[in-house]
Amino acid sequence: MKESGKNAGQSQSPLQGLVSVSSKGIGYFRLPEAKADDESVEIDTAGLKTALNRDLVEIVLHPAVAGRKQTGEVVKIVKRNNTRFADIAQKNGGLYVVPDDRRMYRDILITEKAAAASGAKVGDKVLAQIVDWTDSAKSPMGEIVSVIGRAGEHDAEMRAIVAESGFDISFPPEVEHEAETIAAEERARLDEEVKLRRDFRDITTFTIDPADAKDFDDALSVRELSAAEVAKKYASRGENSPGKIYEIGVHIADVSHYVRPGTALDDEAIKRGLSVYLVDRTIPMLPEVLSNDLCSLNPNVPRLSFSAVFEMNGEGEILNEWFGKTVINSDKRFSYEDAQKVLNAGAGEYFDELSLLNRIAKKLQAKKFAAGAIDFETEEVKFRLDEHGVPIEVYRKERLETHKLIEEFMLLANRRVAEHVFKANKNKGATFIYRIHDLPNPDKIADLETFLKALDIDLVAGASGKKGKGSGNISSKDINNLLKRIEGTPHESLIKTAAIRSMAKAIYSTKNIGHFGLAFEYYTHFTSPIRRYPDLLVHRLLQRELTGGKIKQDEFAFYERIAADASEKEISASEAERTSIKYKQVEYMSKHIGEVFSGTITGVADWGIFVEEKNTKCEGLVRMRDLGNDFWNLDKKRYAVIGERTKKTFSLGDEVKFKVVGADLEKRMLDYVFV
Repeated sequence: MKESGKNAGQSQSPLQGLVSVSSKGIGYFRLPEAKADDESVEIDTAGLKTALNRDLVEIVLHPAVAGRKQTGEVVKIVKRNNTRFADIAQKNGGLYVVPDDRRMYRDILITEKAAAASGAKVGDKVLAQIVDWTDSAKSPMGEIVSVIGRAGEHDAEMRAIVAESGFDISFPPEVEHEAETIAAEERARLDEEVKLRRDFRDITTFTIDPADAKDFDDALSVRELSAAEVAKKYASRGENSPGKIYEIGVHIADVSHYVRPGTALDDEAIKRGLSVYLVDRTIPMLPEVLSNDLCSLNPNVPRLSFSAVFEMNGEGEILNEWFGKTVINSDKRFSYEDAQKVLNAGAGEYFDELSLLNRIAKKLQAKKFAAGAIDFETEEVKFRLDEHGVPIEVYRKERLETHKLIEEFMLLANRRVAEHVFKANKNKGATFIYRIHDLPNPDKIADLETFLKALDIDLVAGASGKKGKGSGNISSKDINNLLKRIEGTPHESLIKTAAIRSMAKAIYSTKNIGHFGLAFEYYTHFTSPIRRYPDLLVHRLLQRELTGGKIKQDEFAFYERIAADASEKEISASEAERTSIKYKQVEYMSKHIGEVFSGTITGVADWGIFVEEKNTKCEGLVRMRDLGNDFWNLDKKRYAVIGERTKKTFSLGDEVKFKVVGADLEKRMLDYVFV
């Protein structure tokens, strides 16, 4: 694709970074020294020089003008983020397409010849790619990569979201063939492989997953060591028996046994980076013969696994740990709800094992929070769809004890694997992939403090005057105390969302700096290699360390690149998931035009007020022009809209009644009015 960008003649050296583009075609570039998001450099559409959202660019600043926002312009596009967009084909000589992504500020023109070659018809949902664009004032020329389906059809819309996010829906034939071949070969030599592994097939083992899960990454085994085992173990160490000891195994699908470096399968997994989860489907990282079958810890069949095995007392203290290759046979496939029913009933299949694990998980959770882990338990929405994919119910996902049980043991395995490898590799210069979470940016915390003040809440209880705006002097325990203070209040969800946005994003890195949000000194992702490529690399690196293999220094660049790439893909996958949720929320509300709901004001802007419905969390916009006969002013400091004549005020967090008056599926937008 041809790109433009000529120097504007400014004397200072260009600044390099990512540009953000709004739905109005305005670019924003945050300077390193900027103290807040609203201090970003503004770049008009012409000044973008065809740069698109999240492109890596170089910019120069225009001369500063007192009292006006700093502006600039792009002088070079260093690296494109995306040039493919999902659109509806429309007629204009050939065809033109209007991207679903509103941050793409120009239609894409398709020549009559290119349109004919693609077979696309007016009204088709297509994936278009820009091939020639040198002038941001004009529309780019493009070609149609694929015809996804008819616009408005459920399957076509979901596939379009995946495609536009940069992920492939289907696997290349050679990758599917290689996966089938590997699966057949490994099934034939299973008995031979089992002899090389620690055998857990006779120990009680089960999985606990969502009811609609297709692949099972992890399983738990549990048994109480016999008195004889305990006595023998501690006598050999010259120590007294500590009492009851439980062996708890966290068993993870051994994907690294099947997906090996240098294969087409591995190359495709690197390219995808992770599985993508939408409202109604999963776009897997690995072909189904592996992800849903051979690598999935299905019940009542032997499966190869990579395990973290802990000997623990009833307080959740680790007395011994072991990492290595294993074979398991899951006795039961629980859903979270089914396992919870057993706990609630106090009896049922594997009640003793579930009860023990639940007690220990609660001990682990208490220690985690005591150390300063942040309790970011946010609400998620789920959909019940009819046979055509139309949402007939939107509900909030219930957070059960069994969710927390699995979470705590996965956190334990991730943490202990990271610590083991870090200490084993200390002073060796060996490479590993960590999951890190940096300290919050002080400016972001200052913004959060201002936001909370508008709700008459102190960031730190009783700290008015002690911690001024911009100090950034905050700990994870301060954040936790804030979340406890607002628990059960009308503002709880709003403040949790704001607090999450003030945090740094967790990323993958070869450099360990710890995990602020979890309050862990060492942390990695070990537990989901079916759906995350970094986990697969963690398995390979852990196995290499356990078997005395060396990690070469020249491999460092490869792992660093994978970590950075996986962190970026994670953002794209999250955006795809959110887009699919938003689409279905709009589709659901489109069936309720004219109905009245209760909601909360979640945002204010020059053009209107954002309101979120209480139960379905469907967010829509009440436009300024629909507020009534007054002149309405936005008070940014108070996060409020105020009527100049009536003094009527709409503030962040206010509970309101509203009517649904419009639903635009193409723009994924809802229009509300207050009643």
